[in-house]
Amino acid sequence: MTGTLYIISAPSGAGKTTLTQALMQTTTNVVMSVSHTTRPPRVNEQEGVDYHFVTEAQFDALIAANAFLEYAGVFKHRYGTSRQWVLDRLQQDQDVILDIDWQGARKIRALMPEAVSIYMLPPSLAVLRERLVKRHQDDQKTIDYRMSEAQKESLHYQEYDYLLINDEFNSTLNQFKSIIVAHRCKVGAQAEKYRLLISDLLGV
Repeated sequence: MTGTLYIISAPSGAGKTTLTQALMQTTTNVVMSVSHTTRPPRVNEQEGVDYHFVTEAQFDALIAANAFLEYAGVFKHRYGTSRQWVLDRLQQDQDVILDIDWQGARKIRALMPEAVSIYMLPPSLAVLRERLVKRHQDDQKTIDYRMSEAQKESLHYQEYDYLLINDEFNSTLNQFKSIIVAHRCKVGAQAEKYRLLISDLLGV
């Protein structure tokens, strides 16, 4: 039995990181993929926890070694998903969540069409701007750029399996968890998990 690969994408500031962290605290057997990035760490970010921080040369070497399931440039930096780490966790029957943009999601779906994809939107542009300002991570010019990119990125929401609107946090979290639980209850997954029980009940 193998785990399920989940993709979650959202405009910067929509709250997907906070939502995913809350999901992992309340749902068993779910892990978050830690991407490699050429972006410098922000305050309080930890190596190997938030990201694997690498140089441009190291990133190029990983590309050459075919170490990434996908990689893309976002806001002047590059991000990549470790191929071996993801495959190892899935083989260990863990559900893996990838926090990637629409470009990466498109690549992953081409390689692994069984992946489940989720797009998350903020309730309004005004709320998105407010959240970006409250993060205290970017200057006004960067915030304006992120707002502009948010609309362009979100045009791709129809490529995903599920759409969440992150208005009320607990409600959105429950919807996120429901997607995970429902997928685990699909016939194929349950039949494999309870193979002996079903065999005994049906006498087959």
